[in-house]
Amino acid sequence: MFKLTRFLAKTLSFRLSLMVIVALAALLIVALLVVFFFSRKMVREEALQDAKQTLEATVQRLDNILLDVEQSSGNIYWRMINHVNHPEEMQVYTDKLVESNPYITNTHIIWDTDSDATAASDVCWTDPSSSDSRDVTSFLLPIYNGQKRVATLSVDVSLSLLSRIVLETKPSPNSFCTLLGKNGSFIVYPDSSILNQNVFELANENPSVAEAAESMLAGETGYRRIRMDGENFYIFYKPFERAAESGRAMTNLGWSAGIIYPEDDIFGDYNRLLYYVLAIALAGLLLLLLFCLVFIHRQFLPLRALSQSAQRIAGGYYDEPIPFSRHNDEVGRLQNHFQRMQQSLSTRMGEMQQLSRTLQERARVLQAAYEQAQGADRMKTSFLYNMSNQMMSPISGICKSVVTISGQYDSLSEEETTRLVADIQQWGEKITALLNQLIADSQQIMK
Repeated sequence: MFKLTRFLAKTLSFRLSLMVIVALAALLIVALLVVFFFSRKMVREEALQDAKQTLEATVQRLDNILLDVEQSSGNIYWRMINHVNHPEEMQVYTDKLVESNPYITNTHIIWDTDSDATAASDVCWTDPSSSDSRDVTSFLLPIYNGQKRVATLSVDVSLSLLSRIVLETKPSPNSFCTLLGKNGSFIVYPDSSILNQNVFELANENPSVAEAAESMLAGETGYRRIRMDGENFYIFYKPFERAAESGRAMTNLGWSAGIIYPEDDIFGDYNRLLYYVLAIALAGLLLLLLFCLVFIHRQFLPLRALSQSAQRIAGGYYDEPIPFSRHNDEVGRLQNHFQRMQQSLSTRMGEMQQLSRTLQERARVLQAAYEQAQGADRMKTSFLYNMSNQMMSPISGICKSVVTISGQYDSLSEEETTRLVADIQQWGEKITALLNQLIADSQQIMK
């Protein structure tokens, strides 16, 4: 980490490239987030629209099957009702009904002499039930003898057959349709083993499925996100609405149709596109980083050369050659200005060196004169000291003779007085000779 920090601190081209890439990456991420947010919204809306159309087609297909069964049963009914007193002949018609309609798996005539309900209230479809080891839903038609209901025609449609027919047309590779009865039992489902089973019993540990089932049985229209077998799904649902036809009993079945999409079927291409775009964007940013590094590195080559030249100039190499730049940008102008500065600095340093040599020569002359003056001063001091020492003895003798003469004048003989005067005269002459020599030597030194 410390080496990386030092590398970043030293490498201006990499820092600039990294700043450019970070800025572009931030802008690109914001743009991609906006684009993919609205794209995901559009994909979800498109999936919802496709689900609505598929649901409409599924409901219509199921209703067409039910209508076909109802019409086939009605056609046979009006023939069979004329033989209400001959059960054997009625059974023949019911067998023909099974043979003529591929959706009908079985028929039953349920005799009921105690019922006097009206036909309008008894024509209906039942919720799934088991009949002859099959899971079926039955269409019931009351049979009347005059005004009295004597029996009920039960026409069975296999749930497995109904599911197989509906599921043949899949809206997406892994999607499937489902149809719930009003009590929550499955009428249509890909897995035939759970047909006629209650959705709440199967979803007792799956709250998302239970909530979706409650919305479906409540007659709502919409979609929910559910999770099954560790995968995410979207279920789009609406009430099962039957088409109004002449002579058709329009009782409310309370069924609800749904289409279940795996999340990957809806957003799979979107997610893959997102991954492709991110990979392309990352590769583009890396290529852009490489391009910026190369480009900025080349642009900074003159600056790097100027830095090295500045280091050499700081080390005293003022004649460091700096080439002239033909570029008119900031770096080129800086290089040319630096070249003129170096030339001016080299000229000034040459002049300063010449002046320094002149000053040094003058300093040497002044030093020699100073040393000579000091020598002369030392000689003068030594000469004066010697002269003073030579005059001290005569002066001392003169002083003693004068003191003797002045103090003992009366007691001195003429001969002693003459001798003392002669000594004073001799010492005076000696002092005069020394003073004449001092004056002569001073004049010689001044010259």
